[in-house]
Amino acid sequence: MSLVSDEILVDTGAKTSVYDRIYPMLETDFELWNPNSWTRGHPYDLYKKMREEAPVMWSKMPKGVSNFWSVSRYEDIKTVELQPDVFSSQRGGINLAVAPREHWRPEILVRAAMDNLISMDEPQHMQMRIQQKDFFIPAYVKVLRENVSQKVEELLDDLEANGPVVDFVKYFSNQLPLYTLCEMLGVDEEDRQKIVHWMHYLEMASQFMANPLRTFMGEPLFPFRFKKVVEEMFAYGASVMADRRANPREDLLTVIAHSKLNDELLPQEYLDGSWLLIIFAGNDTTRNSLSGTIKLMTEWQDQRAMVLNDMSLIPRMSEEALRMVSPVKHMRRTALADSEINGQRIAKDEKVVMWYGAGNRDPDVFANPDVFDLTRDNVDKHIAFGHGVHKCLGSRVAQMQLRVAYEQIFARFPNIEFTGQIKYGPNALVHAISKLKVNLYGKGNTRPTQHQVKALEPS
Repeated sequence: MSLVSDEILVDTGAKTSVYDRIYPMLETDFELWNPNSWTRGHPYDLYKKMREEAPVMWSKMPKGVSNFWSVSRYEDIKTVELQPDVFSSQRGGINLAVAPREHWRPEILVRAAMDNLISMDEPQHMQMRIQQKDFFIPAYVKVLRENVSQKVEELLDDLEANGPVVDFVKYFSNQLPLYTLCEMLGVDEEDRQKIVHWMHYLEMASQFMANPLRTFMGEPLFPFRFKKVVEEMFAYGASVMADRRANPREDLLTVIAHSKLNDELLPQEYLDGSWLLIIFAGNDTTRNSLSGTIKLMTEWQDQRAMVLNDMSLIPRMSEEALRMVSPVKHMRRTALADSEINGQRIAKDEKVVMWYGAGNRDPDVFANPDVFDLTRDNVDKHIAFGHGVHKCLGSRVAQMQLRVAYEQIFARFPNIEFTGQIKYGPNALVHAISKLKVNLYGKGNTRPTQHQVKALEPS
């Protein structure tokens, strides 16, 4: 069975597009590829300029790495997403760059980032999705909701015990998606803290690549421990997959362990990739949406008031928050043949990168896009989960977690308020909110303020 990593397109360092550019390369200090550029959040001013002046923009990468096309308009992003036979996930993977193979370190981690569902084209991609679908259908999500609801209550107890001013990321948004993920996977209770530990090191790796000195100063032993931690993570994944093949359970790990491509059980490389994808992708969207929404509800008090008056608006609030936050910043595709986007000719093997945060604030689709408006007619038309065949498989699970969390948060802490202290991790792929300080009871308050809210029946 061929692997994505065996056939993936490695960067050549090309700096010039094959076809003439019809849009300008905007002059900006913001480097889209550079994780350090993203430590202040999304560059909304740059997005606006891209949409207006250079919707398909030839974009710079550092020396030795091929440049790419940036797509920023909503309809153009959908055009790319809806043509997987032209714009491939597999040809170049989803990362902005693929280094020469001699630089793949640690190799198992680099390969696993390619050898997984999200980097597959058809028909393999759909074969994998179909085999895992039972853990993402409404019936399963409804059952899972009961456990998630109980966990949310426990986490809110922890928030209150550590309040009134507390880091919402540390005590809540970091914890809930990891719990849900472990419930779905079937990770034994005694092993769950290992995943927390591994997540920390995977995120530190991104920071280390962006700023080695700063990471070293903050955690001096990181470079020396990282390789061992990666080996431990994949050794555990291999062990648990082997166990599920020998001793099946009613969990997602068992389904993955027994998944097949072209009637063959997955080789270890694809099991490694599945393990990494689940740990990483199963966490980020929910975590950063939770934190981002609390910030938004402080900034848009009129919208909060509407929700507190009618909790049945929480699903609409959740959708609008996903649009505004755009927790996944981009995805990459690679042209399989010469093609065209919005008049710009794209050559075979050139990279095409879709910036979801730009598309989700396209005024041609969302009126007054920088305004939080849960009453807008197309509140659910955002592309925070992608679009087309590669739309996030776990979107229903993510939305369920968000809604359950908001129901209980606003019922218990109706005046919860972002204090202004926020920290974004250096990450060009996800909107990584690593710290968000809140006062559970509102600015300057030390105890709950009673507030009448209408209870929402479980959906």
